[in-house]
Amino acid sequence: MLCIDNRCTDVYWNLAAEEYLLKQKQQDYFMLWQSEPCVVMGKHQNVQAEVDEDFTRQQGIALARRFSGGGAVYQDDGNINLSFIETVDRPDFDTYLQQTIDFLKKIGVAASADQRMGIYVDSRKVSGSAQCIHKNRVMYHCTLLYSTDLDVLNAALAGNSEMESLLPGSKTVRAVPSVRSEVANIREFLATSAPVSIKRFIHLLFQYFLEDDGNSVFSFTQEDLEAIERLKQEKYASEDWIYNRNENLKLN
Repeated sequence: MLCIDNRCTDVYWNLAAEEYLLKQKQQDYFMLWQSEPCVVMGKHQNVQAEVDEDFTRQQGIALARRFSGGGAVYQDDGNINLSFIETVDRPDFDTYLQQTIDFLKKIGVAASADQRMGIYVDSRKVSGSAQCIHKNRVMYHCTLLYSTDLDVLNAALAGNSEMESLLPGSKTVRAVPSVRSEVANIREFLATSAPVSIKRFIHLLFQYFLEDDGNSVFSFTQEDLEAIERLKQEKYASEDWIYNRNENLKLN
């Protein structure tokens, strides 16, 4: 597996990079990344039902839509994203989920999963995930709350859940609502007298997956960077995609 330590914090670029690796490449990838403050909705969600737009505008929090399903998540510099993208005969998303739980257990955090593939510590959610299949390619991606501002998270995700929420672009199909959970930061559960910085946590996380047999570090080529930037501009940074889920926006 090729391991990417992606230092870009532009959420639109990062989402474009995921789609590019899934649809335009054939190798297996693990990508670790972060984004500046943003709310990322699932593909089949309605903005108004999920997001307090007045709050996000006031706080300068970006709004984005990914191409996988699942619920809305808040991200800031205290959150880490993990993306696993592979060519497989039969999808087995539990493998990626268990690998993430095993890492947390290795650093002393007793975590477990629920049926929705969320990760919990002491009954509080520290990770949500979503999955996507494209032909013989699969992607599993998840968040890890390490030191996120949970007050901002809860305020940003306070959409109008009582409104009649329809799928963008449809007059009849209902959008997928997020399932609300009490959340916590992983840092809270680390049994150490000295605080572990998020920079150190990210290093441990990346090394954990890099050290698997056959894995190596990968950097995007100039051709990759240009293609990802084009997809970002044409799709992910477009309000037509964010608000209307326009399916006609595709990589050339």
